[in-house]
Amino acid sequence: MTAKIKITAAAAAALMAISLAGCTESSNVSSNDTSADKPAATETTVSSVSSEAFEISAADKDIGYSEGDAVRITMSGSEAEIEGSGAEVSEGKLSITEAGTYILSGEFSGQIYVKAKGAEIKLVLDGVAVTNSDHAALLIDKADKVTITLNDGTENSFTDGSSYTAESDDDNTDGAIFSRADLTINGEGSLTVNGNCKHGIVSKDDLVITGGSINVTAASTALSGKDSVKISGGSIDLTAGSNGIHATNSEETEKGIVSISGGTIAITSQGDAIQAENAMKIEDGELSITTGGGSENAEMKTEAMPFGNRGEQTADTSSAEADTVSAKALKAASIQIAGGNISIDSSDDAVHANGSAEISGGSITIRSGDDGIHADGVLTISGGSIDIQKSYEGIEGNSITVTDGTVNVIAADDGFNSAGGSDTGDTERSGRDSFMQGDPNCNLTFAGGTITVSSEGDGLDSNGNLYVTGGIIYVNGPTNGGNAALDCGDQGCTIEITGGTIIAAGSVGMEVGFGETSTQYSVLHNFGSAAAAGSEFTVTDSDGNVILSFTPEKSYQSVVFSSAELKEGKYTAKAGDQSEEIEISSIVTSNSTGMGFGGGGFRGGNGGGFTPPDGGFTPPARQGEENTANV
Repeated sequence: MTAKIKITAAAAAALMAISLAGCTESSNVSSNDTSADKPAATETTVSSVSSEAFEISAADKDIGYSEGDAVRITMSGSEAEIEGSGAEVSEGKLSITEAGTYILSGEFSGQIYVKAKGAEIKLVLDGVAVTNSDHAALLIDKADKVTITLNDGTENSFTDGSSYTAESDDDNTDGAIFSRADLTINGEGSLTVNGNCKHGIVSKDDLVITGGSINVTAASTALSGKDSVKISGGSIDLTAGSNGIHATNSEETEKGIVSISGGTIAITSQGDAIQAENAMKIEDGELSITTGGGSENAEMKTEAMPFGNRGEQTADTSSAEADTVSAKALKAASIQIAGGNISIDSSDDAVHANGSAEISGGSITIRSGDDGIHADGVLTISGGSIDIQKSYEGIEGNSITVTDGTVNVIAADDGFNSAGGSDTGDTERSGRDSFMQGDPNCNLTFAGGTITVSSEGDGLDSNGNLYVTGGIIYVNGPTNGGNAALDCGDQGCTIEITGGTIIAAGSVGMEVGFGETSTQYSVLHNFGSAAAAGSEFTVTDSDGNVILSFTPEKSYQSVVFSSAELKEGKYTAKAGDQSEEIEISSIVTSNSTGMGFGGGGFRGGNGGGFTPPDGGFTPPARQGEENTANV
């Protein structure tokens, strides 16, 4: 039987709104690595860093050398045979003191020590195994630049001990390979580094990798470059007790950066996988990342709490958060992803920017125990493919704009959330983020792309305004009456559509439709009863043409839909075996009559609403409960 419902303009606006309202002293994992959880003092963005800072020179990629001009060194035990000048060996220390090329082979118990102030040195590894039980295996103390070239077909390794004997009061050496000069690794051979004391490979200037098969296992950070870590090639496998890759300089805007433009990189870290104190730029490469034991090991224990995202948010100061190890996959003050294939399984945020973040290309697959993508500042998605298969909050930013790309989000709380929303809803999430308070200027804007959201909290939630000007958007959920498929901030917010296509299917109770500032026709429609998951939703015009169709993967009873094809006239909306007639006579059409939280969008609360102020808030009927208010 077809129920007929006469729907004129939007129902009466709500009269009231509510606002709820040294190695021997170091542990393998820092207890609270939060340095890049705070914006850099200079508020660096990727765009503010010169392009030259991210570039890798031709010299860094050059693996050629002249054997005739090189010094050949064959090591054995604690001794070495040296053919040429510029190097000497004494008591287990092989010292290199002059510029030039050195070809090294053999096994050595001791340390390779470079001290050649202002010199450029190339170390060609031709089958080397160096072990030092009480200090770095390779220590570059003074040089202008050192290049390690891995000869094709050779296997090379450096291993330090579990504790160091300091050589002086100011000795800060803390890596199996430790350089106080620029360090480049290239070639086609293999390199294994065992950082038993603390770090694997450290440069106090720039660390550049352009080739080779590199395997690093470190008690703390696998690859550390103070000024930068730049990778353009090679096959890199990192296992770290703390960070996988870390650029540590937070004081200079052109430094403290990570750049990845190629290569195959696998990271398993207990802390952050890739951290840049200032800017991170990913243009190409194959990245596979697991942090903190993966998303299944997240500290989050509960799902979204109904009514948890209304009103201003306050900063969380729980002691649990202060003691938590940061285990984010990509973390920086500013992040730009323009290409590459990135696969992330993280116990903490997958992508976390303390300032701005921009995604314009590449393919990103995410399973996160916390946020899929988070930015404290502006988040822009202008291309690429993003597949968030698991998250607490899916995509979160102070202000979010999507102009292109394909975005799929599965979230235990909100799918998209600008300015924080209910991110504090789970009191057991020590890694949760919060914006200091709701900001009406923090907007959520969709101008293009194809977006699919499946959420248990709000589907699209803005603590400011919500705008749809283009794109194709599908929202599955929520299934509880305390959240909505669409939501915007408190009283006075704007929620409008001027272009694009949207079908947002969720529960009744806090449902929200577009406001009358819209220029494209939209409908908020509540069916007489809930439709089962997998029940197709269709809208047909009076001639029988299908205007919209979508098969929600969750049960639903309330649907917001809009398309450029909608005009004034009569339509039939179907949800599984339910069929109801709709008449559009105004830019906004709704059959939802209850009162919700005020704002520029049209809100309805099916079967519930407000008692007098002294009586507090009466939760609306849950999906599937008997409801006859609108039929």
